Amino acid sequence: MTRTRFPGYPFTSRWYEHPAPRGQRQHYLDEGVGPPVLFLHGNPSWSYMWRRPVLALRDRFRCVAPDHLGMGLSDAPADDRHPFTLSARIDDLDALVGHLIADRGAPGRGWTLVMHDWGGPIGMGWAARHPERVSRLVVLNTAAFPNPHGARVRPVLRFPFWLLRDTRAGRRLFLRHNAFARLATLPPYGVRRPMPRAVRASFLAPTARPQTRRSIQRFVQDIPLRPGDVSWPTLYRIGQKLDGFSHLPTLIAWGLRDPVLDPAMLEEWRRRFPAARTHIYRDAGHYLLEDTDDRFLVALRAFLLDYGA
Repeated sequence: MTRTRFPGYPFTSRWYEHPAPRGQRQHYLDEGVGPPVLFLHGNPSWSYMWRRPVLALRDRFRCVAPDHLGMGLSDAPADDRHPFTLSARIDDLDALVGHLIADRGAPGRGWTLVMHDWGGPIGMGWAARHPERVSRLVVLNTAAFPNPHGARVRPVLRFPFWLLRDTRAGRRLFLRHNAFARLATLPPYGVRRPMPRAVRASFLAPTARPQTRRSIQRFVQDIPLRPGDVSWPTLYRIGQKLDGFSHLPTLIAWGLRDPVLDPAMLEEWRRRFPAARTHIYRDAGHYLLEDTDDRFLVALRAFLLDYGA
């Protein structure tokens, strides 16, 4: 099935059905032939955000871009069918990649991880389970370690974060008005310049489903800020294991105008990966792919070719 209603997304949709108890269909892209590149989106996005890298790389690489369960074109499970925790999302990715290796001819080694937002902890959590599979890392406005600021939320975000995560009014904004996804596609929250109308509509299209909005909310509720949070132990263990990947070729690309993942996050990545090739985009926000035209695509392709992918 080829999706043509989303501009710049002329790809064949593929599906993986998770075994019980999940029993949900997960949507993913699998484009091109060559060394595998695994693109992992965050919240509230989906594989549409990777459309331009996939188009730019599929002539030389096998580009795999899943939609997390509850996101994009994947099934959105009810609360009693999925725990919506970081550990469970790593399980989902593990099952999908295992299927690609066992049933679709993907190699067991040589994977490049390209990670944005929640894609960082999910991807590095999977990498920690299978370090032998991963050969290169690409880090885009994400974190895979506890917040360098501790349990504090940045002042500019304290009120909206509290409102959307912890209050009844915020839950109504999430579920009835799709507030989180809508804000994330507007300047200055997710981008620094307005998205074209059709592109923004494509980012938002999956959230027309109320259950998808619920999945987005569960992502926010699962953010581990302190040791008592459900996913804190998982995130803490992932952070402890990052040193085991510091020898890998790594590209860090960062939109410096991100209101959530700020320069302290960037510096923590650079501290842990001092040999990384780093590109900082001072005019780009959280969705740096939407703000950087072809600049990041050129850097990504050059990185992959330089390091033998």
